[in-house]
Amino acid sequence: MDALVVNPPLSGVSHRSKLHPTTPPPLSLSFYRFRQPHRHPNLSISATASTVENHHQSESDPPQFSNYNEDETYGEVKTIIGSRALEAGAGMEYLIEWEDDHAPTWVPANLIAADVVAEYENPWWVAAKKADERALKEIIESGDGRDVDAVDSDGRTALLFVAGLGSESCVKTLVNAGADVDHRDNVGGLTALHMAAGYVRPGVVKVLLDLGVDPEAGDDRGRTALDLAREVLNATPKGNPVQFARRLGMESVIKSLEGAIYEYAVVEGVLEKRGKGKNLEYLIKWKDGGDNEWVKAPLIAEELVRDFEEGLEYAVAECVTAKRNGDDGKTEYCVKWTDIEEVTWEPEENVDPELIKEFESGVSLSGKETG
Repeated sequence: MDALVVNPPLSGVSHRSKLHPTTPPPLSLSFYRFRQPHRHPNLSISATASTVENHHQSESDPPQFSNYNEDETYGEVKTIIGSRALEAGAGMEYLIEWEDDHAPTWVPANLIAADVVAEYENPWWVAAKKADERALKEIIESGDGRDVDAVDSDGRTALLFVAGLGSESCVKTLVNAGADVDHRDNVGGLTALHMAAGYVRPGVVKVLLDLGVDPEAGDDRGRTALDLAREVLNATPKGNPVQFARRLGMESVIKSLEGAIYEYAVVEGVLEKRGKGKNLEYLIKWKDGGDNEWVKAPLIAEELVRDFEEGLEYAVAECVTAKRNGDDGKTEYCVKWTDIEEVTWEPEENVDPELIKEFESGVSLSGKETG
């Protein structure tokens, strides 16, 4: 699906050869343009998440949450009572409750026995990788000090897993508990939106967009979720019944992503072009007075580009008054315009089909008989 699309022409709107620069704006071409810069809405943070949201020790931290000191001797681990992810998903730290009277301490994961970490983490990751909403809720509501943005060895959070699995309810549960909707993993910079798009989960894509995910966030290669979705669609065979549902789902994903990145707007015309090949762009003028924008050629409707290259523009036609065969033997129609007194002969492909139909039936657009 192209990012810029052409709607069927409205009655009374036709092409004409350029006559003068003061022509009315078009009525039949509507397109999408970039929305305003993305802004995140405020997300609710649960009490459980708020106790571990600060990943850096500060002077205001209470003594019982002091950092681990490798030079100090500690007693036997009683249990883990909290977790927090390091910056950029670099790993995990755990709040350790000791068997003796030593204050609870944040300790890096690599300094804690694997079985102790596993006992605390396994239920969480099993629930995430099965998209088990009930289990996730139970753990979140247990008040065990867990960071809902806990990461695995690849820097992936539970949100990335449930998004890829297509669980809309799990996505909502995690985000409502404070999960970072724009977290990027460490194996490609993929976000939950990339996962949902790549695994063709249109429902999750819509949920994430509603929850404030950044639709223009790129991975390590600079690809947005929309870029990834288009790649997957292009790689999915056409005409294969087995792949039909997949293509249909991906088209739905692309439509949602385009709707989040672009807004519906009416084009007044193409003003200029620049660049070559992949860098070819056209300067678009918007009817609503928005700033002119340079838009990549593949995102512009072929019809609009063709008309620009052929020196055509759009104007409002009042009616068709006559018909003849042109010098090349093709049918031409005499068109009366609303903005100028001069009538012009136009080839059939430049004239609104509705006007031709009215003329052929013997009735003009205004309801008067044509001569």
